[in-house]
Amino acid sequence: MEFLKSILITPFVDMATAPDFLLQVLWEGLVSGVLYALIALGFVLIFRSSRIFNFAQGIMVVFAALTLIGFHSLGIPAWISVIFTLGVMGLLAITIERVVLRPLVGQPDIILFMATIGVTLFLIGFGELIFGGESKRMITQELGMPTGSIDFEPFGGLLILQHIEIMSVTAAVILVASLLLFLNKTRMGRAVRALGDDPQAALSVGISLRTIWVLVWFLAGVIALVTGIFWGARAGGVDFALEIIAYKALPVLMLGGLESITGAIVGGIAIGLLENLFEIYWGQELLGGGTKTWFAYVLALFVLLFRPQGLFGEKIIERV
Repeated sequence: MEFLKSILITPFVDMATAPDFLLQVLWEGLVSGVLYALIALGFVLIFRSSRIFNFAQGIMVVFAALTLIGFHSLGIPAWISVIFTLGVMGLLAITIERVVLRPLVGQPDIILFMATIGVTLFLIGFGELIFGGESKRMITQELGMPTGSIDFEPFGGLLILQHIEIMSVTAAVILVASLLLFLNKTRMGRAVRALGDDPQAALSVGISLRTIWVLVWFLAGVIALVTGIFWGARAGGVDFALEIIAYKALPVLMLGGLESITGAIVGGIAIGLLENLFEIYWGQELLGGGTKTWFAYVLALFVLLFRPQGLFGEKIIERV
């Protein structure tokens, strides 16, 4: 009976008696969820346009952030380093298309997926060779990013909103809005959508598969850089362990749907909120904490049992 009480009653009593702490938990979960959603967007963007599941997106987040820090360590001003890093991500997109993807056109999807695993392993090895394995401090102040906080006193308690977290959410909203505007209002964006909706028809009207591949991999690199900056600023540093956090985007994709930008956003926010709530109000007392490492995957698996294509994925109907 005590066990059931700790599951069904005590957490909700704690929420009701300390609403200010609940708001803090929800805010922290929202920020994490927004960053999960950004990483998932990189997966969705590449998959929609090429049907390639980019396993390398997680390491691209780390590689982009470390590249930025590396350029700045050479004495290059912070914002110039951002431009140089974008150039590196563009060069990486061109290299992946020409060296890895172009020779595999027409091969089964599993071969392309294995190729992205190869890209992942290469970036890990190459990155450790150049940057080393130790953690690097994110150049937060050099980029002019705020480091203070805003304190509120709702319900007689204290709610702390870090400036960097507010900036993370704001930047994510701007990035997603810009991406949607690009996909819906520009000629190249409509070409990306057309290639994802009907590849044969898109190719038949002259849309270049190679150009689109380079473009979407570069856009995924831009998303990776933005995500890496804010993850690094929030965590205080960047190292290859961040890749593990980046792969939290996988359950986001399973939850929201592999082809849906809306699903990536909603799924990321949902997982960020729910895993934080579960960790604080159920996980610590019942399981001793540490539930964030597996909660998202269990939740995604539960959703897959009832809706394999994800909540926002296109339902597959097979007729016999």
